[in-house]
Amino acid sequence: MTTAAARPFKVLGIQQIAIGGPDKLRLQKLWVDMLGLEVTGTFKSERENVDEDICSMGSGPFKVEVDLMQPLDPEKKPAVHATPLNHVGLWIDDLPRAVEWLAAQGVRFAPGGIRKGAAGFDICFLHPKANDEFPIAGEGVLIEMVQAPPEVVSAFSALATTR
Repeated sequence: MTTAAARPFKVLGIQQIAIGGPDKLRLQKLWVDMLGLEVTGTFKSERENVDEDICSMGSGPFKVEVDLMQPLDPEKKPAVHATPLNHVGLWIDDLPRAVEWLAAQGVRFAPGGIRKGAAGFDICFLHPKANDEFPIAGEGVLIEMVQAPPEVVSAFSALATTR
């Protein structure tokens, strides 16, 4: 078991959850109309095969993004609608160090490396399935690691010192 002191980064909290379905209007009915989340933006990507509404709940550094996603083409991959809970996003205080360290520990990453995500933050994904070369993965869950901006790092650090 690795100790927290040896880990060169921190997971600060939940940045987002992404929910997929064949029709994002049906997802909006629950998340926006019934639960009151606010649509704060949209994102379309042919490469990612996604048409998504970016919603939010909470405020400040504790705001959580909820992405409502449908595929641009249901026959293509990635199939953002195939798994209702598509992925969970985690705020990371130092994404490049986290990726470097986790890869050295045998964690499998999805293709694409660190890149700009829909909300403008640097991101990368941990693969949901392990393989012989990389024996550690999300065990069926796609995990998005998101570089936390300085104000989020500060807010979580302040919260940790008050505990």
